[in-house]
Amino acid sequence: MEQKILITLYVDQVAPRFDLATEVSIVSMADDGRPTEKKTVVLPRASAEQLCHLVLLEKIGTVVCGGIEDEYYQYLEWKNVKVLDSVIGSYKDVIKRLESGMLRSGDIIR
Repeated sequence: MEQKILITLYVDQVAPRFDLATEVSIVSMADDGRPTEKKTVVLPRASAEQLCHLVLLEKIGTVVCGGIEDEYYQYLEWKNVKVLDSVIGSYKDVIKRLESGMLRSGDIIR
């Protein structure tokens, strides 16, 4: 079963804060870990509430972000969305870690 992953972006890096992200990448991953579809969504403005709404609308299973306020973290977890927070690194490196199943909260990828 495919899983959808949302990565908050700032240029080509994971956005440092969930509530300030204005661009996200949504990646569909096959069971074997390979990405099957990628799309970028540009938000009209930075808003944690809009981002949470997008996560639920797109049926996202995992969110990858930098810092996130506890209120939004708890809300997403309550909605059965896995949150990998405090991740620092480039989009490409994060995708590689996701493919191998090795991405964890707090990862700093150089």
